[in-house]
Amino acid sequence: MNKSLPAFTPSVAPDIEVVIQSKLTALEADHDVRILFAIESGSRAWGFPSPDSDYDVRFIYAHQRDWYLSIEPGRDVIELPIEGDWDINGWDIRKALGLLIKPNPVLLEWLSSPIRYRWNDAICDRLIQFADKTTFGAACLHHYRNLAVKQWNKHVGDNPDVSLKKYFYILRPALAISWIRQNPSVQPPMNLQALVDEQELARNLVDQIERLLVLKSTAKEIGRGARIPMIDAFIQDQIAWAKVVAKQDERPDLMAEGDALLRSIVKGDK
Repeated sequence: MNKSLPAFTPSVAPDIEVVIQSKLTALEADHDVRILFAIESGSRAWGFPSPDSDYDVRFIYAHQRDWYLSIEPGRDVIELPIEGDWDINGWDIRKALGLLIKPNPVLLEWLSSPIRYRWNDAICDRLIQFADKTTFGAACLHHYRNLAVKQWNKHVGDNPDVSLKKYFYILRPALAISWIRQNPSVQPPMNLQALVDEQELARNLVDQIERLLVLKSTAKEIGRGARIPMIDAFIQDQIAWAKVVAKQDERPDLMAEGDALLRSIVKGDK
């Protein structure tokens, strides 16, 4: 029986959510868009926040129909300046659907975030159904391996200690790789606790992850700690395995279905 991590319920304080909702409403008015969904994408949703973690708000939006009928394509992202604890940006629905077809694991994670600020049920149900057809283990594997390698090379390397925040930025994709090894047809959960609890991992590895979570929960964003050999070995094993797995090239042609979904959303169909 796999050992579980202590329960963690991702949440945002009510007063903070009021501020986020206000910012999203202002954004809709300023850019003449409607937000289809907005979620938290960062350590607060991933399950390992620090006391001073910021808020990583991500959203998908749609313009008015005529915006899509221009000869010159418009900018397909909205990025607010990072100020204090606020990191807020989003993608246009046409860009999002184009990425989803590839598929794009980041967008898949947004659709599974445990913290939702805005959520159009009808549209999000259709997006999730479409995403289920575009989730390919090999493509996601490529993303998670690259993410783990990049973060390892940048933040760990030969250093005897490591930023606790960055350590988790490497551990989470390694756990996602391990998930894909065990569940190749199922998208890895976004939340660290679900990633650990819903796959088979050595009990002593889970103990070390739990110990690291305790340290992270009490340390500031710049907190550092000694590397844990068992976690290092697990990360390197997942990276090595992912490197030798052939990338899957055959994918269903979903472009026509994606186009129909885009038109339906932009026209305001349910």
